[in-house]
Amino acid sequence: MEIVCPAGTPAALRAAVKAGAHTVYCGFNDETNARNFPGLNFDRSEMREGIRFAHAHGAKVLVAINTFPSAGNEALWHRAVADAEACGADAIILADIGLLDYAARHHPGQRRHLSVQAAAANADMINFYAGTFGVKRVVLPRVLSVPEIAAINAETGVETEVFVFGGLCVMAEGRCSLSSYVTGRSPNMNGVCSPASHVDYHEENGVLDARLGGYTIHRTGNGESAPYPTLCKGCFGAGEKAGHLFEDPVSLNAEKLIPQLHKAGVTALKIEGRQRSRSYVAQVVRNFRAAVDALEDGRPLPEGMLAGLSEGQAMTTGAYKKTWR
Repeated sequence: MEIVCPAGTPAALRAAVKAGAHTVYCGFNDETNARNFPGLNFDRSEMREGIRFAHAHGAKVLVAINTFPSAGNEALWHRAVADAEACGADAIILADIGLLDYAARHHPGQRRHLSVQAAAANADMINFYAGTFGVKRVVLPRVLSVPEIAAINAETGVETEVFVFGGLCVMAEGRCSLSSYVTGRSPNMNGVCSPASHVDYHEENGVLDARLGGYTIHRTGNGESAPYPTLCKGCFGAGEKAGHLFEDPVSLNAEKLIPQLHKAGVTALKIEGRQRSRSYVAQVVRNFRAAVDALEDGRPLPEGMLAGLSEGQAMTTGAYKKTWR
């Protein structure tokens, strides 16, 4: 199976390729991609050079153009599609149905993947995107069990890519109203979830308060792990109780499910984290590359070394097993 790795910077791209990633995904430094944070992403020359470096080392590059164009400003997204093709991208990752139509008509030779932002969670939807816009691969949302993924693969001829490590999104894959309400910046329109400019930390008497847009959403003591302040993973009081109402601060880790995902017909394993450091990227890639190589060679999968890289120092298999049902 193909390992698809995040790269928020040219340095992270090089680290991912050297660590053994088959494919790297990244985006331009504007609102066309869903990780539009200051200091991240690629300008056009960096993208061209990054793709050249990856190809020279036998790796592919996917360019994420996976936000939804704002009315009257479609030219920014159209230019991103054209520039990705000109830079030599192996595929572009799209979510907006209008942008898919534009890319299919104006750039028919550019391979198109369907972003998880499109939330295509059944065979009918996937077959529609493939038949109408020539989509070759779909990134499945993180709400499906392994048997459900196998059923989709049995009913479509489209490659499937699934998340195996990194952040979880309790919303419909980034279509978050909570962050938009508090910060005025939309994840699926502006590409920023809990933007750093709206995050404040205040320490008093050994207690660290994390605030987003003026709202206190975490309070941690000395030595306690403090997750990044997103509202969906915030700790709130309800009556006399306090707790994580939406989602615990944990990371997805499906490394032990790789054999089952392979049997289910999954084409690619996706790692989340374009805002992460290059050392994080390299460590996670090495771990998953070792697991995939072991599976291919018929050897036992190595035990993971990723606990220290998880949010809140905790991990989950998320919806893959759907233990709440």
